[in-house]
Amino acid sequence: MKLVIVTAVEEFQKDILKIFKNANIENFSSSDIDGYKNAPSLLMASNWFSAGKNGAKSIMFFSFTSKEKIDDLFNLLEEFNSTIETNNPIKAIVLPIEKFI
Repeated sequence: MKLVIVTAVEEFQKDILKIFKNANIENFSSSDIDGYKNAPSLLMASNWFSAGKNGAKSIMFFSFTSKEKIDDLFNLLEEFNSTIETNNPIKAIVLPIEKFI
């Protein structure tokens, strides 16, 4: 069993749901998140309440699943990313699970 985490801008939510279905990943969770680029400029902000840059509306999915399904998922994600015209591709990582209950 492994943990896969997928992040993307909010506009790709429906696409990711289709990709998860095509990879036969039926059990997963999601969370709305804010994505940021150029983190050092955010850290240098002197006022917590400034009207500076806001994060991009993003989404994170995660699932505990088998290696085989993750391999299929990654193939589908790579295929999807090769067709988009944006500098915000879908990103994914896999973490091994040592113990679980």
